[in-house]
Amino acid sequence: MSELSRPFWPAYPLSAFVAGLGHWYLGQWKRGVIWFGIYVLALAFLSARTLSGAFDLSEPFVVSALQFEAVSFADVAVPLAVLVCCLLDIYLIGLAKRTAVEPDGSASNGS
Repeated sequence: MSELSRPFWPAYPLSAFVAGLGHWYLGQWKRGVIWFGIYVLALAFLSARTLSGAFDLSEPFVVSALQFEAVSFADVAVPLAVLVCCLLDIYLIGLAKRTAVEPDGSASNGS
């Protein structure tokens, strides 16, 4: 069986769900761990402003953490950018593998 026998399309929703999960599906373990680590760091450090008020002892953590009106675009922009870059990386991996299988440049259109 060729390397392309495993379909690439499940890697996209897996990575949209959790960064790095699509890379693990494709067998790119190290890359998947790196993307997951970058995503966790983006959520932990760059979105910490969103949760900074959640640690007030006068209110329960879950209730104050889920107040979405206090969330600004800047708080979610970096984790979202990491997900978009992760999806782009999967696309480029798939493109590189497709061109490696067809080195003569002929594209199969299904016709």
